[in-house]
Amino acid sequence: MNPRTLFRTVAVAEAVTWAFLLLGMFLKYVTRTTEAVVPPAGAVHGFVFLCFVATTVFIWINQRWSVVTGLLGLASAVVPFATIPYERWIESRGQLAGTWRLAPGAEAPRTPVERLQAWVLRSPLVALAVAVVGISVVFSVLLLVGPPGSSS
Repeated sequence: MNPRTLFRTVAVAEAVTWAFLLLGMFLKYVTRTTEAVVPPAGAVHGFVFLCFVATTVFIWINQRWSVVTGLLGLASAVVPFATIPYERWIESRGQLAGTWRLAPGAEAPRTPVERLQAWVLRSPLVALAVAVVGISVVFSVLLLVGPPGSSS
């Protein structure tokens, strides 16, 4: 999977989970018909949000985005559905083109962050397992803390 496909997939997933969460909030707060959709929608959206953040940082490093471009990518996850226009914008600027520059047989990593990315690209299954565990730990901690404004 190349950077373009990975980013597009996660950006669309993030937008879809926003829709699921907003539907749950609509049912809870506007129609007052059910609260049952909010917890699973919030959980799924939270997990995909963390995946989007991790993917954005990973591709930011690979594509050598500017700080502004990278920060805009991270900010796009906070605004409902903004990941889609952001993905289209960076695609139109050619900032998702190419392959993984630090993949085996490609460029040599120069910084500690690039060495980490090169390791991920050389050991994708181990890296995926580490990432899933890491995101799951962060996700679990956030579930324990609870939604913004909730009392402990």
